[in-house]
Amino acid sequence: MLIANFQRNKFCALMFFLSVLLFLGSFCGVSQENSMKPNIVFILADDLGWADLGCYGNTFNDTPEIDKLAESGILFKQAYAAAPVCSPYRAALLTGQYPVKTGILDYLRPNDEALSTKHISLAKILQRKGYATGMIGKWHLTGYAYEGAKEEVRAVDHGFDEELVSEIKGVGNGANFYPYVFRDQPISWLNVKDKKLQGSEYLTDRINYEAVSFIEKNKNKPFFLYVSHFATHSILNGKKALVEKYRKKHNPGKSTRENCYLCQDQGLAGDPCNHWAGSYNPHLAAMLESIDDGVGLIMEKLKALGLSENTIVVFTSDNGGEAPNVTSNMPLRGGKSQLYEGGIRVPMIVHWPNKIKASTVSNQLTTNMDFYPTFINATGIIPDPKQKLDGVSILNVLGNSDITMKRDPFYWHYPLEKPHFLGGSSAGAIRKDNWKLIEFFDENRLELFNLAEDMSETNDVSEQHPKKVNELYKQLSKWRTDVDATIPENQHYVFKNNKLINQ
Repeated sequence: MLIANFQRNKFCALMFFLSVLLFLGSFCGVSQENSMKPNIVFILADDLGWADLGCYGNTFNDTPEIDKLAESGILFKQAYAAAPVCSPYRAALLTGQYPVKTGILDYLRPNDEALSTKHISLAKILQRKGYATGMIGKWHLTGYAYEGAKEEVRAVDHGFDEELVSEIKGVGNGANFYPYVFRDQPISWLNVKDKKLQGSEYLTDRINYEAVSFIEKNKNKPFFLYVSHFATHSILNGKKALVEKYRKKHNPGKSTRENCYLCQDQGLAGDPCNHWAGSYNPHLAAMLESIDDGVGLIMEKLKALGLSENTIVVFTSDNGGEAPNVTSNMPLRGGKSQLYEGGIRVPMIVHWPNKIKASTVSNQLTTNMDFYPTFINATGIIPDPKQKLDGVSILNVLGNSDITMKRDPFYWHYPLEKPHFLGGSSAGAIRKDNWKLIEFFDENRLELFNLAEDMSETNDVSEQHPKKVNELYKQLSKWRTDVDATIPENQHYVFKNNKLINQ
């Protein structure tokens, strides 16, 4: 009997031990699976033009860390924003859809309706699969309760675990130093309650600090970090020492405004501080250098934690630079709020060691709607069938820049009841291969460009190529019908006999 009990107890102990091993094995398997999922750091500059970075040919702005990112990754020459202003870009980024499908076609005013949570955002689908998700900085996909919006929908409502250093009222006012209060307004425009950096805490530096802290805190699990800078949005306001550095480097260009709020508050007339210099703007350069510093800090932290090899890092902008107010997008025409290349073609760099060949340059056409399917493809996540994506995965291009994907045409829809304060027009556009057609809704006009021969869009060839105009206009019109995109009634025209006729 004693022998039998001993044998039975020995067997039970063995089975218990094997069960523990199986449990630990499965736990380790999950951990190993999670550790193999790539982290994602998405760094978005605001209103940064295609020609503002050193790696894109700029010789005035100093961007050594971003340039290093390009040297060790892939730089895209023909990357596009889904819209020429910020809010629709951000909606397209998080949904993988054309802005018209999200209901956000222009930048949101403080009391506008927010991006609906009916959309399964990129953050939400990554969160479901065990990712830590963080959004730091500019959200701008909601109206604000402080300014009378009926509903305020924040990043945490769209799948982000954390939302830090984000706006609670209108953005872009130049209050870039702690306590982040604009002029005589009663409260800070950000959800920042305390100061964390020594000296005169600068907004971009605070965002960089929180980004590095998020990476440190979530180093043991896969994470998606969305670093959404407010810079280089006007009113431009850089750190004093950096501004002086660039003033010495080159005399600032002529001011594009007669009066500047920030100068007025110092008892100064005009714009002697050069916040609105139309070229060689020392504040834009200073703000961009602060962003660049943050890129360096993020890359250093990833390296120190041994995460570099398994992290996708993207650097890009939400639309073109604010030309000619504070910068130039040359050789591209136009700027923010316009459907010329200067308004929608953006810098884009992707870094992913061992997956992307260093110092690669790609001419692949891509749009920010492609990030959603690319990231879920890279992480092995099956798309949610409820979220119909307009973007396509460019993962193969990242791995082999010699691949050129054949793409469906790109479309833009930017209807305005009245002209944009930056000069943008109510318009729509299509790019198919190297051809681009722009329809100006409020001007009864079409323009056609061959971007392979004329990237600066200086030569409208619509009269020389009526068949191409007809072909592209039909496709653009059909797409608008398919996605239920409407044009303001007072701007409605019909294309007949190669002419736009007012209905």
